[in-house]
Amino acid sequence: MPPAMLQNALVRVPTEDLKRFLALLHRGEMQCPLTPVEVTRCGFQIHMDHLLGHLRGLDAPAVRAVLTAVLLERQAALERMPRLV
Repeated sequence: MPPAMLQNALVRVPTEDLKRFLALLHRGEMQCPLTPVEVTRCGFQIHMDHLLGHLRGLDAPAVRAVLTAVLLERQAALERMPRLV
């Protein structure tokens, strides 16, 4: 993966923020394709580079698919981690 992709990777966006972002999209409160103005309007300007680096130009179903995949991968990774008893 090119260094620029790693710099803008969604791994740098906290899970709770991705969940909020996805919820806005599900409720129709987020317009796609994403723009800097839309990301800021919805309160995610702190993650602008990361979000737009991967989601810019995608329609709502594609953004929903990417976010769902990222969240499911994170959940699966947590489930694989050993638990302390």
